[in-house]
Amino acid sequence: MDYEQIIYERADGILTITLNRPDRMNAFTYRMRDELLDAFARAEGDDEIQSVIITGAGRSFCAGADLAGGESSFAGVDAEWRDGGGMVALAMYAFNKPIVAAFNGAAAGIGATLCLPADIRIASEHAKFGFVFTRRGIVLESCASWFLPRIVGIEQALRWSLSGRVFSAAEALAGRLISEVVPPGELLPRAREICGDLTEQTSAVSVALVRQMLWRMSATSHPMEAHRVESAMFSAMGSSPDAAEGVAAFLEKRPARFAMRASSDMPEAYPWWEEPRFTPLNDT
Repeated sequence: MDYEQIIYERADGILTITLNRPDRMNAFTYRMRDELLDAFARAEGDDEIQSVIITGAGRSFCAGADLAGGESSFAGVDAEWRDGGGMVALAMYAFNKPIVAAFNGAAAGIGATLCLPADIRIASEHAKFGFVFTRRGIVLESCASWFLPRIVGIEQALRWSLSGRVFSAAEALAGRLISEVVPPGELLPRAREICGDLTEQTSAVSVALVRQMLWRMSATSHPMEAHRVESAMFSAMGSSPDAAEGVAAFLEKRPARFAMRASSDMPEAYPWWEEPRFTPLNDT
């Protein structure tokens, strides 16, 4: 797929995806949705990519959905329609590599919700956030009603989502939406540093498994499910070449050279879940 609204750049094991409509403050479109879905699918099978950074071009991260349609921008959807932000969020949720969101500027509406499935979120001092949906007469999307309260807690999620007000990076940090605020010039270098911390000395297969275990266990009703999954995955990885290499590297006091690949060497029991099928609420 040719990319028109994102930039796809690979370097040193890191894929940087840049939302690239700076003249429109990187406003989200159906074209951008399709390009992001393609980019994550492409990166999933590329073992040279160990982690992903998502950021924005220009002064904004993403100022929300493109409202070029004026008052009819949100009209015409029906029961069969699927939220595009939700489709991207689910692709990020199912992704097998760490994702770092680097908010370089304004992140409103879908700009604030799109990267909730990122594993680490950091922001420039210039960034602002707003879950502005109630001020547009609409509701949360990008699966935010699932992700946001799990990240920041239900009370904070309600405060931001019900009021729809715009707030600073400092408030986002205090509310645990992001984990760091840095000067603008340090944003991408810091994001790359975080990617290195997550992947340079770790097994790609172990990282993929742990990422899915943590995200998916947040939705289970009993720790027994975690015990079941951890038992199966630990058993599989405990006898793997990466585990042997990890122990040898520790004993020999050298960096590990993990050889297993997330694209081909996942345990037989992975995935341990059945992906739900999208069905409209009125589907009988």
